[in-house]
Amino acid sequence: MEGDGEELTAQETALYDRQIRVWGADAQRRLSKAHVLVYGMKGTVAEFCKNIVLAGVGSLTLVDDRVATEEALSSNFLIPPVEDVYGGKTLAELCCNSLKDFNPMVRVSVEKGDLSSFGVEFFSKLDVVVVSCCSLSAKKLANDKCRKLSKRVAFYAVDCRDSCGEVFVDLQDYKYSKKKQDETVECDLKYPSFEDALSVPWRSLPKRMSKLYFAMRVIEKFEEAEGRSAGEVSIADLSAVLKLKKDLCTAQSLNESHVPDTLLERLVTNATEFPPVCALMGGILGQEVIKAISGKGDPLKNFFFFDVFDGKGIIEDISAN
Repeated sequence: MEGDGEELTAQETALYDRQIRVWGADAQRRLSKAHVLVYGMKGTVAEFCKNIVLAGVGSLTLVDDRVATEEALSSNFLIPPVEDVYGGKTLAELCCNSLKDFNPMVRVSVEKGDLSSFGVEFFSKLDVVVVSCCSLSAKKLANDKCRKLSKRVAFYAVDCRDSCGEVFVDLQDYKYSKKKQDETVECDLKYPSFEDALSVPWRSLPKRMSKLYFAMRVIEKFEEAEGRSAGEVSIADLSAVLKLKKDLCTAQSLNESHVPDTLLERLVTNATEFPPVCALMGGILGQEVIKAISGKGDPLKNFFFFDVFDGKGIIEDISAN
């Protein structure tokens, strides 16, 4: 995501004329040279992919070997609603075909494999990595591989359940510029890794910390302990999830009221996504990725939470410092 590279072609300049007027030709050039990988084609990720393809990202690689089912249609608008079209094909393959129609100038492709199986060299070809539908350990491992590279690879983890959503951002050591009154100010932000952020003791976090942060951690820990895939929970697991919450709160010296039982019940009762929340979270994620690629605008640091019950988006900076 450095500033070097070819100039925009006449075709690109004409196609992206309106957004060039908003964020400038240099930002559009950076975007058109960026390589983005997404893992896990859920509804929120589908919305994100649509947004950055329309914005004119250079290339987009999709990874999701799961076979498409009728259930996936409820939140992923990229899957054709005709069974003989999606029968037997993977989610990545179906979404790839749909995304190519949005903007023929963007290279959209499919990569097969599990997130944990990709080596550090694979990530070196990328500028942005967005992961969803994967275990806690897989998120940590992918983030760690991005951090081992000599170049900076922006890392995002997104998770939506029921009518709630969470985005984690790691831009490592990120430098950008912004306008303040009549002058341009250079800024520098240092981000913790996903593992380092989660290692911050709960008792040291602000008292008004988003309750969704704690609830998501309980669900992740439960899925990991039970060997479940992401989202593989149901109301039958509620009693075990509530017991784990109690144990974690005791270990972390946190009052249990910070993790409401009613919130956990919502998250385990319906682990599927609520389409309007997918659109909102996909828009936020797309906006943040464009900021990171272009180097313009204040980026999110480092968690974003949304719960439709209170209608508020909350940014939390969870760092050891």
